[in-house]
Amino acid sequence: MATAKTRDKIIDALLDLVAERDWDDVTLADIADAAGVTLQQLRETYDGRGDIVGDFCRRTDRAVLSNLDPDMAFESRRERLFDVLFSRFEALGPHKHAISGLAHSARRDPLLAAELNRHLVTSMAWMMTAAGISSGGPGGLVRAQGLAFLWSRVTRTWLSDDDPGLARTMSALDRELRKGERAVMRLDRLARFLPRPPGGRRHTARRSAPAPEAAAPSDGAQAAGATGADGV
Repeated sequence: MATAKTRDKIIDALLDLVAERDWDDVTLADIADAAGVTLQQLRETYDGRGDIVGDFCRRTDRAVLSNLDPDMAFESRRERLFDVLFSRFEALGPHKHAISGLAHSARRDPLLAAELNRHLVTSMAWMMTAAGISSGGPGGLVRAQGLAFLWSRVTRTWLSDDDPGLARTMSALDRELRKGERAVMRLDRLARFLPRPPGGRRHTARRSAPAPEAAAPSDGAQAAGATGADGV
């Protein structure tokens, strides 16, 4: 099994390469050469380029989860989610050019977009959990996908935000979280008007309010069949 050091070398090699060239022009041989490992070592560690990207997402998750602010436990869930997501942007700062390259390639490659979205939804579920928002069951999956859409929109601002304090990113993140909160509250109110099933119990709505901070997908995103492919 590859050591953590070897995995980091491979991840960083891929990030350096996608910061310089299109995804289609990055080969496994290029990654192995840049990481200073053999193709055999690369194969023993990863199944392919998408698997390396997935490990980068997991590495970022671990960095965020290991640095949670215990004082945020007393804040609202939306404030906790803001803190977690902003910490993720800070952790990704050294890799902004690589993420820009991935996002650019994903807009022209539906398979890459789907791959990035799959990894991002998993990461967003962990970010929700860190903020004290349920990520379990079908509802949790919908919330995680909605949060992936939100993250993707804010990432576009982050990629062009040159301010060391990321003021534009903070503003965009706050704005999107508030919009997501209102969208989920509207869905919850609408669900109250749905007829109850024959058993007399409504399964489509709960009396307890859903986690409003995880955004629902916008109508435009749903209509376009969008994925959260602009960030990781």
